[in-house]
Amino acid sequence: MMEQFFSGKVALVTGAGSGIGEATALLYARHGAKVIVSDINGEHGNAVVEKIRNAGGDAQFVACDVSQPDQCEKLVNETLQHYGRLDYACNNAGIGGESAAVADMSVEGFDRVIAINLSSVFYCMKYQLPAMLKNGGGAIVNMASILAQVGFAHAAGYVAAKHGVVGLTQNAAAEYSVQGVRVNAVGPGFIDTPLLSQMDKATIDMLISKHPIGRLGKAEEVAELVIWLSSDKASFVTGSYYPVDGAYLAV
Repeated sequence: MMEQFFSGKVALVTGAGSGIGEATALLYARHGAKVIVSDINGEHGNAVVEKIRNAGGDAQFVACDVSQPDQCEKLVNETLQHYGRLDYACNNAGIGGESAAVADMSVEGFDRVIAINLSSVFYCMKYQLPAMLKNGGGAIVNMASILAQVGFAHAAGYVAAKHGVVGLTQNAAAEYSVQGVRVNAVGPGFIDTPLLSQMDKATIDMLISKHPIGRLGKAEEVAELVIWLSSDKASFVTGSYYPVDGAYLAV
């Protein structure tokens, strides 16, 4: 029987309608947490809620466009209304963004990926942290990327945003760890999720070649790291960046 790390606790996952967010929401629930499944896509989000409920878990869907600070505040408020507390959050929502060289990237495209991939993490933590402090602590895991450490041609907005997520994570950890809230970042390599579904085989093969392990990652493999970082097994881990990347950054 799976160890129930989070019995009686509440977890919030953004971008939980598919991919890494879905896998993380399902795994929080399997470990006993009540889960707020948040996504901009209601159909996908509600489908994940049904999966959790069908497996005997407790979940609610709350729609949220994380690029809007008022919606992030509403998301946390609705979490407290549904379950009365917030213990864990995985700020996972994000987009790939516009693909272009720096001088050719549109201002609108750059601003959009910064809003969704970076500003959203600030907005979410701004409201998650006070909610967790009311319980005496909690854990936040922010979804960064391998591209939080290195560049990637034609992805300036995404790279800049993910580098920023790591810095924001470290700052929040420095400020709130003493109050019992641990904050960490996870850096997935290229993961086999719907985000890559529009790429052709040649591009996928190129991406695989960059991972010495010889394959893309699985969403469930990233979720396992999120769960560990959220749990008391990681009680002295805060302010850290953890790649889960099949040795992408090692070469």
